[in-house]
Amino acid sequence: MRALKQPGLWLYVAALVAWGVMVFLLDDPTLRETSFTLLMYVGLAASLNILLGYTGYVSFGHIVFFGLGGYMGFYLVSIQEWSLYPAALAGGVFGALVAGLLGLAVLRLRGAYFALATIGINEAARAFVNNFRPFGGATGLSLNYAVYGQYGGSMKALWLAFGLVWLIAIVTVVTSYLIKQSRFGLGLMAIREDEDAAMVMGVKAPFKNGNVEPHDAFRLHMSIETLVMIMLGGQGTVLGPIIGALSYERLRGYLLVSPLFKSLHLALSGVFLLLIILFVPAGVVGWLRHRFAKLRGILE
Repeated sequence: MRALKQPGLWLYVAALVAWGVMVFLLDDPTLRETSFTLLMYVGLAASLNILLGYTGYVSFGHIVFFGLGGYMGFYLVSIQEWSLYPAALAGGVFGALVAGLLGLAVLRLRGAYFALATIGINEAARAFVNNFRPFGGATGLSLNYAVYGQYGGSMKALWLAFGLVWLIAIVTVVTSYLIKQSRFGLGLMAIREDEDAAMVMGVKAPFKNGNVEPHDAFRLHMSIETLVMIMLGGQGTVLGPIIGALSYERLRGYLLVSPLFKSLHLALSGVFLLLIILFVPAGVVGWLRHRFAKLRGILE
């Protein structure tokens, strides 16, 4: 409960709430779609940061659970004709179950072996879905526009989707913050510093030795870009993934429409990540905490 009294948490929540309210009030489709993407990346970066930033394990397979959850939810809505809410919940539960099962195996690996294993999982998942007929195989699944009728039409359905992503982003950030402030979070950070020592101290560490298509759901470069977001904002912090996601997505949007850089944005991401590691390894939040002592109690 003490964590809920910290000002940092409520500043982050207030900013995200204000952002979503602004999008609804302005009623601008372009702003809605841009904000949808940004909030999606905030959720992805904040969730991966629990593993990368708090625990110190580099995972390239985070996008697997995003993709499988999306596929399951889409399948239930488009093929089984489920309502959006139970389908979305079922997709999330399915992704979590797969993550738990895979974790029993890959969380016994360390360092480069863990990272390589997560790359293999990503490619294996994409190959599986690419040949899984219920999920549409290589052509994926398409949504029948009649489905939008139960939500008041396609336009209202788009606003509903934005609202759900907005809510998920807020819940993810709050969860990340509470984990960091909890005893469990301290255990994760102990593993990051020295896993063997953490185990000696009693920490339970299993870490030992409208359409959806396979190429969209299991894009390895999304995992790489998510890593850039975390490192840019500040790994191991709650605010870092938010800043990183917002900053990188805006930069990415510029690069993708630039005639000069549109084919090089992934290469530039790698260069950008290298520069961050060399010159600002703690990220924006880490630099601010180091530079301004008064902000250390606010920026988590």
